[in-house]
Amino acid sequence: MDGRLEGDHDDEGSSMIPAKFAPTLFGFFVSGLMSLVVSGIATLRALGWADHLLSAWLESWLFSWAVAFPTILLVAPMARRLVARLTGPADTPS
Repeated sequence: MDGRLEGDHDDEGSSMIPAKFAPTLFGFFVSGLMSLVVSGIATLRALGWADHLLSAWLESWLFSWAVAFPTILLVAPMARRLVARLTGPADTPS
């Protein structure tokens, strides 16, 4: 035993999820958080402070996330290309 706790990772790059899944995982979290915020705002605007606001929001969020996640996976590469065209090369230190 080397003194590490279960779940600790060494600094040699080992982790729970391989790095090749980073773009998909990023899309998963971004789509979840964005759809949570946007569906919350839309539900609040549509219903006001109704008694069933929270349940309506969660229902709306889950549906929105189901649409947002695959959408971000399709749109993200196009957005990266557009950003690359609109920006110059990264500044390099001299």
